[in-house]
Amino acid sequence: MDMRSTLDAQRAAFQAELPVSAATRKDRLKRAAAMIRDHADAFCDALSEDFGHRSREQSMVTDIAASIAPMKHAIKHLDRWMRPERRPVTFPLGLLGGKGWIEYQPKGVVGVIAPWNFPVQLVMAPIANIFAAGNRAMVKSSEFTARTAALFEEVCPQYFAADELAFFSGGPEVGKAFAELPFDHLIFTGATGIGKHILHAAADNLTPVTLELGGKSPVIVGKGANVRQATERVALGKMMNAGQICLAPDYMLVPDDQEQAVVDGLKAAVSTMYPTLLANPDYTSIVNDRHHQRLQDWLADAKAKGATIETVNPANEDFGASNTRKMPLHIVRNATDDMTVMQEEIFGPILPVRRYSGGVDTAIAEVNRRDRPLGLYYFGNDDTERRRVLDRTISGGVTLNDVIFHITNEELPFGGVGPSGMGAYHGHDGFKTFSHAKAVYRQPKINVAKLAGIMPPYGKSTTASAKRQMK
Repeated sequence: MDMRSTLDAQRAAFQAELPVSAATRKDRLKRAAAMIRDHADAFCDALSEDFGHRSREQSMVTDIAASIAPMKHAIKHLDRWMRPERRPVTFPLGLLGGKGWIEYQPKGVVGVIAPWNFPVQLVMAPIANIFAAGNRAMVKSSEFTARTAALFEEVCPQYFAADELAFFSGGPEVGKAFAELPFDHLIFTGATGIGKHILHAAADNLTPVTLELGGKSPVIVGKGANVRQATERVALGKMMNAGQICLAPDYMLVPDDQEQAVVDGLKAAVSTMYPTLLANPDYTSIVNDRHHQRLQDWLADAKAKGATIETVNPANEDFGASNTRKMPLHIVRNATDDMTVMQEEIFGPILPVRRYSGGVDTAIAEVNRRDRPLGLYYFGNDDTERRRVLDRTISGGVTLNDVIFHITNEELPFGGVGPSGMGAYHGHDGFKTFSHAKAVYRQPKINVAKLAGIMPPYGKSTTASAKRQMK
């Protein structure tokens, strides 16, 4: 089936099925989890093939287990999420017997446009919320991870009819056509520039859109921070998936007198986790030649404009002689605003470290003069300073004394703000994102319109009623 006929078939099946029972939703969630669990090894193989090399253990954690976890969470909480939500009724209608509540209904067919960096998890986590809300789904996979996309198309029909869940792959033309379909909701995860095109494509159909984008997620090292702990945790977040994470720490802001300690800590942490890189099965490659060259060009740009670049290569391996796309961590010191690494989301193992002086307000000002990021990370033990960072910066989410971890909690909404995205999902918030909150009001037997003086012919009671409401 082509994309449009699949959409029509899904919408017809959805309409015929209403209302979508909790049992049906749980069944789809269980089948989705089984699809990933049963083919976990095959997905890990496909991911490694797509990347050139990708850590199998990392894939098991970040793509397989992280896909199944939101399904289990949704199954556990679904009955509670589906309950109508009572709302108070405006005085005096509540006293007269009026009732108000919200019913969360599925929207219909949801389109999912998935990225290449976590091409299993960033498909299945939204689907957990989409199925929990009672919807059906169509997925456009990334052309950069073609083997993983092909595997989804191969295994999905073993678990789902095409009018429940369907996968499509292809390049930009397919993506454009997919975004232009009249979905009942569309979620896109990817680059900010592409997100703008997605929003334009969806506009003609007035399709509601959730955008999970990226941006330059900063790390602020503040008062009383444990530098060894902070650098170890930043290094872990930066080196996972070779920095190809939308929430990866993008640059660090450190007090003047701690810069060297931070650089030394990063080097020590990386050397401990990855004593070698080229043949290390734990370390992932850059996804393709274009992205690898982009990162090399940005390093050359920084160096040409005066940056000092320190390469963390513990075993002194010859990356130039290697035919892999593995790339060591490059710490960029003295990075300035005219360098590309301080203008664009890096999405790779490059980490600018910038100094600040004059207290945390200087670091806050640095963050605030850039686009609002998807994530922000603060390390420090000063309550007043931490509160100031939280109050004076705006970001999609925050992790304190670590990086990235706020995305792992299904009870917290995940989403961006401004150029880093719009809308949120995960857990109950995701259930609400993909549901229509339908307001229902039940009028009492008494003629409320007449009692309130709003039934013609108007008179003194009408004027009195208006005055009461205007007080």
